[in-house]
Amino acid sequence: MTKNTTHTTYTKKGAAGAAAQEGARVTGTVLVTSGTGKTGRRVAERLAALGVPVRAGSRAGEVPFDWQDESGWAAALDGAEAAYVAYYPDLAVPGAAGAMAAFGRVAAASGLRRVVLLSGRGEPQATVAEEALRGACGEAGLTVVRSAFFAQNFSEGALLDSVLGGELVFPAGLTAEPFLDIDDLADVVVAALTEDGHAGAVYELTGPRSLTFEEAAAELGRAAGRPVRYVPVSGPAYAEVLEGFGVFGPEAGFLAELFATLLDGHNSATTDDVKRVLGREAKEFTAFTREAARDGAWHG
Repeated sequence: MTKNTTHTTYTKKGAAGAAAQEGARVTGTVLVTSGTGKTGRRVAERLAALGVPVRAGSRAGEVPFDWQDESGWAAALDGAEAAYVAYYPDLAVPGAAGAMAAFGRVAAASGLRRVVLLSGRGEPQATVAEEALRGACGEAGLTVVRSAFFAQNFSEGALLDSVLGGELVFPAGLTAEPFLDIDDLADVVVAALTEDGHAGAVYELTGPRSLTFEEAAAELGRAAGRPVRYVPVSGPAYAEVLEGFGVFGPEAGFLAELFATLLDGHNSATTDDVKRVLGREAKEFTAFTREAARDGAWHG
């Protein structure tokens, strides 16, 4: 376990079955910020399957929500009981703490009762943003979900092209990471949004096993049916790689520095918080790769 983590033991059977479980409590309308993103889309789908009214907020969607434009936040929150907060691009960026404080004030004024915040595991700057939201959201019960590196970054995220190209270029060295399946994260978020007992908790979510990026590349290659080789690079070298893919210079530098900081070994340990919340083990990385291959993630 890592420091500053609040752990509570649960015997729940997972978000998908929570509504049917006697005593489970489903909330009213839930605002899902970044509702078309990797995590927001999954959370919205699960809430809808449980019969929970959902507002999927996005910059161009039916429910306008833009982290750069506070003017639309009150309308998006009007009448909502709970919100899933996924800040773009990352809670560690400059200005994130200010945005969280501003959102918290609007949420408190709207009468929001529950807030679940997606955060980064082992990110000191993200912790500052967490505290800014906690201090501003008033009576709303805040649950913080700190996530390890998403397994889906290899199948539908920034590293998909690298896997397809056979070279996984990344500044992780020999560090092991307990990759987390986003489906597990979404189930935990939905549980925190729809069940009692999670307010004030801080969950650190990981997969059940830590792998180096070299080991992950080998598993990805086996599942994809093509060789995938890990190529370790320095942070500055990775920033140049990102710029080659069209990422703006300062953003490329920030991302490269963030990855190098997070993947220095301090996040390598696994936790059992997925099991504590859902009552089942987190998904294995091997299971993720097989499912992604079955679904055609690497047919390109």
